[in-house]
Amino acid sequence: MGKNIAIDGPAGAGKSTIARKVAAALSYIYVDTGAMYRAMALFLIEKGISPDDSASISACCDQADISIEYIDGEQAVILNGRNVNAFLRTEEVGNMASKSSVNPDVRAKMSALQKKIGREKDVVMDGRDIGTVVLPDAPCKIYLTASVEVRAQRRYKELQAKGVEADLSVIAAEIAERDHRDMTREHAPLKQAEDAVLVDSSYMTIDQVTDRILAVYHEKVG
Repeated sequence: MGKNIAIDGPAGAGKSTIARKVAAALSYIYVDTGAMYRAMALFLIEKGISPDDSASISACCDQADISIEYIDGEQAVILNGRNVNAFLRTEEVGNMASKSSVNPDVRAKMSALQKKIGREKDVVMDGRDIGTVVLPDAPCKIYLTASVEVRAQRRYKELQAKGVEADLSVIAAEIAERDHRDMTREHAPLKQAEDAVLVDSSYMTIDQVTDRILAVYHEKVG
């Protein structure tokens, strides 16, 4: 059984950025489960499947072979033999992932792979249900969050930096809607595990959040 750190939290809380830094500090493997769900979403979009067509999603999800590899030290998400990292962070894929991830067949497929990785490797894994479903026995669990306003500002600045036109109020509304969807879905809803430590990153730097999680890890794991 690997030594596992489970980091859960809503979209835009900084989970991926922080998880990468924590993994690097401990020489652990970083597993971006959100990217795995986004790869499934990309597959469904390319198949022309509606996010509301649960039956078709269930029927097709087994056709998606999704794995994680490390290429030149960087994590790559492989979908049916091709590296799809460059296509995973669009709004379209993100919205499809939030909707398709509620499908129990999709979650079962992803969870099985994630559990296997956690059994075999020392990992830092982030997502929505890692501490509650995927790695319930992880010795270190973190619930990383930030206010909707702060998360919207972060996303707005990201889009501005890329030269993409955006409306801050629309971004905030979309984040709030995604939070509600993730927290109220029937299967494996987003919630803080009973034994998880709450970390609010709203007014913390990346290094401060990283140091806080490493402190929790050393306290719980040694």
